[in-house]
Amino acid sequence: MRALDLARQIAGDYDRVAIELSLGTQAADRMVGEPTTFPKAWFDAFPGAQDATPLLNEARMLKTPQEIERMRLANDIAAAAMEHVQGVIRPGMTEAQAASEWLGFVHGEGTGWGGQVELALGFSLVWSGAGIRTFTATANRPIVEGEPTLFEIWVCADGYWCDHTKNLVPGELSEPYRELEEGLMGVYDEAVRSCVPGASLPELDRSIRAGIDAIGFPGQPSHPICHGVGARAHEPPYAHQAGGGTIEEGMILAIEPGCYWEGGGGLRVEDNFLITAMGAEKLSSFPDGIVQA
Repeated sequence: MRALDLARQIAGDYDRVAIELSLGTQAADRMVGEPTTFPKAWFDAFPGAQDATPLLNEARMLKTPQEIERMRLANDIAAAAMEHVQGVIRPGMTEAQAASEWLGFVHGEGTGWGGQVELALGFSLVWSGAGIRTFTATANRPIVEGEPTLFEIWVCADGYWCDHTKNLVPGELSEPYRELEEGLMGVYDEAVRSCVPGASLPELDRSIRAGIDAIGFPGQPSHPICHGVGARAHEPPYAHQAGGGTIEEGMILAIEPGCYWEGGGGLRVEDNFLITAMGAEKLSSFPDGIVQA
């Protein structure tokens, strides 16, 4: 009540309302469609509730054949939308305009996709050049020639999600980014190879961060480097060295290492992988790394 009284006082005195930008409000403001970081007050609204996380973890982590089939459709739509943007993106276009090209394709072409999808919706964050950070809003910054434009993208196809980070570059990629791409793709490819049944989730987090340290970005990234995807864009399991768990056949994991320069710019790569007895199967047909526009 003290916070509410203070807000009312501010509103009365200054004709404006103050609100703390918590993770919850930021999720609602920036990541429209799936707020994944609920504030404490949300949980306090259910004082008698029991923690169902262990049950949900077990139910969600291993995908059924139907879930895998539906998630393949979401991945196909996301990849086709990136191919569309690859053909139209150009210097001078803004980040928001590039995002709208991707979003429009997902909804317009993904709805009805192959006669199998009733509704497809896209959610995106798009940044170019020095605008690449973790995480800010898509803006009207111009697309930069010779530097990547990063697409942090989700597709929800009839309730089944995919989660990707893809990169396009108009023109010839600059040398600093070429070196960064080579280093980060080495870390990424090694992480994908290590995702086999029985492998340790904490060790995956540890090894990816060690690899990013080795290419000159100690302590990065600030975001998770691997999580489950399916019923939501972010769901268990999460790879974290302070946690536990193993990679199991039937999981679908989003693997997303990234590294960022101070002051802006950087690179992240991400795709979804179905864990099979033989290892990790990439679900998106769109290439990883930085793709020529």
